[in-house]
Amino acid sequence: MILPKNIIRTPTLPLSHSDWLDIRRGSIGGSDAGAIVGLSQYASPYSVWADKTGRIQPKEDNETMRQGRDLEEYVARRWAEATGKRVRRENAILKNPAYPFAHANIDRLVIGENAGLECKTTSGLNLKKFKAGVFPEQYYAQCVHYMAVTGADRWYLSVVVLGKEFMHFRLERDQEEIDALMAAEKDFWHYVEANTPPPVDGLNATTETLNAMFGGGDPNGVQLFGREKMLQELQDTKEQIKELETRQKELENTLKQDMGDHELATCPGWKVTWKTQKRMSTDTDRVKKEHPELLKETTTRVFRVVKLKES
Repeated sequence: MILPKNIIRTPTLPLSHSDWLDIRRGSIGGSDAGAIVGLSQYASPYSVWADKTGRIQPKEDNETMRQGRDLEEYVARRWAEATGKRVRRENAILKNPAYPFAHANIDRLVIGENAGLECKTTSGLNLKKFKAGVFPEQYYAQCVHYMAVTGADRWYLSVVVLGKEFMHFRLERDQEEIDALMAAEKDFWHYVEANTPPPVDGLNATTETLNAMFGGGDPNGVQLFGREKMLQELQDTKEQIKELETRQKELENTLKQDMGDHELATCPGWKVTWKTQKRMSTDTDRVKKEHPELLKETTTRVFRVVKLKES
């Protein structure tokens, strides 16, 4: 693939890690795309906004991230072997003037074809996500993002499910999909430019971001003006959940009584198991007494809502 002349390239080889992070924060990358449209299990629009505005620290490098980088060359080579195509690196952050809010830091470009390649590694526990020839939706959003920025006709996806499977996919350019994703990204970027958070949601990534942003410590109270209905809805929801959990336990206990000592039960269209399992647990009281140096103190903020009695 030969990139269009209007593509702006920022070489990455001379960049320090902090400089690379600063550039990445200045626009939306492919790994952000899925989160912005609600397709990621690891990030949310709120967490991406907090990252882009510098309100939270970049994620610390972990083993999964390290393996993904180290195995990228292997994944690309497996794809080349399977398809007979050749690829090359593009050691640059790419920007397209048509989408000033977006950038692309791609894995490979395909030689002799207006296409690119995204390389992925994932745990064997995620194999079920690839049943019937499908793949996680956030991968799709990332590839569409790259096609938008580079102008590619297609994007290939190469995936190694560690210890389990190798598979690859081909995604053709769909301008309607590109337009929809870019419109969503442009709308999201307005929140970043305005330094105003997007609406919160119930995703774990948003909860973790709020916990990271607001560590507490201010003993003074604050008035939640106009939140009476929301607080009542929260209380009602918690009561409904409690009722449903009680009903769930009632149904489970009825089935357990039916099964007795049997670990397996069947019913037309259903299978029920109630297996005996053993697990090791730590005697925390003994550890606290005999080896207190092994205990690690953590700080959390406990969130509670209490309905006050009317006077």
